Amino acid sequence: MSAISPSSQRLLENLGIWGSLNATDCCAYEAMSVRDALGNGRIGFDCADYAQPSLGHIVFNQAIVSSAWQRVHSASLISPIEGVGVHAFKRVASHMSVSLDDGREIDATLVIGADGVNSRVRELAGIRTCGWQYPQHAVVATVRHADPHQRVARQVFLDDGPLAFLPLGDGRSSIVWSTTPRHAEALAALEAAMEGELGAMQQVGARASFALGLRHALDYVQPRLALIGDAAHQIHPLAGQGVNLGFVDVAVLSDIIKQARQASRDVGEHGILRRYERRRKSENLPVMAGMDLIQRLFSRHAEPVNQIRSLGLSAADRLTPLKRLFAQQAMGFSGDAPDLLR
Repeated sequence: MSAISPSSQRLLENLGIWGSLNATDCCAYEAMSVRDALGNGRIGFDCADYAQPSLGHIVFNQAIVSSAWQRVHSASLISPIEGVGVHAFKRVASHMSVSLDDGREIDATLVIGADGVNSRVRELAGIRTCGWQYPQHAVVATVRHADPHQRVARQVFLDDGPLAFLPLGDGRSSIVWSTTPRHAEALAALEAAMEGELGAMQQVGARASFALGLRHALDYVQPRLALIGDAAHQIHPLAGQGVNLGFVDVAVLSDIIKQARQASRDVGEHGILRRYERRRKSENLPVMAGMDLIQRLFSRHAEPVNQIRSLGLSAADRLTPLKRLFAQQAMGFSGDAPDLLR
């Protein structure tokens, strides 16, 4: 499950992916409510305040993947090779020679590592990362509740981590609870955590749990190689920005490749790829630092910190320019948008 920003939706529309999603695959959320359970602080956002039809969509990841593969198979200039991993690669003068696990070898002008947090491409390239693990696991599940979610995304900061209720198209909600590994074993406290906002929890679906951390590649590019998405950066899911950062990577790298081809330049040149790295590092690092700061701030439970945090959240709710800045950042409308996000 992912929270897709309006700018990421534009990218998926421009690639012909969004139109293939069914109504049950995604649900627009028109408002967002965030509160601190340890105090009275809260902040809310409504799409009407920003002249937008929604603040974003909650979408099943598999629906996006399936639709993307449909587009790949229908594209005449793409030859997909499925179910085979990369075994090794080496640079030669004008290309990268890539060895696959099944023994085949292919030549590539540019290798793009889009293979997730534990990227095999990043490992083979010898690119180091920095970061740390949080003392939390994320519990993900779908729940059915008595009261309608009214297309509102809700997040509450609890004593052991943030809990998000994200609306789904069939009336259920998807939960993402960043909690201690011990607490991740039980979900009985859901209804109490939401203070009855959604009524009785009637059914909890199958749940999954995964460790949380922050990780950043020291290099996004090498000659004839680029990293995008979680292969380059991993952040805490508390604001749902991880996948959206990855989509912006796609859009910016696409722009860089297109500009290089128009100028009859080699798209695998290190100098060309460095343009992508400089732009995305300058945009990703502040977001990563901000999410880490919020995670740490809401993990402190000393009484003075609780009061200051709660006051700050409520003050931000009353400062319209600041709220607008937050909303524009979350919706992906800040900065110079690459072509695929327009």
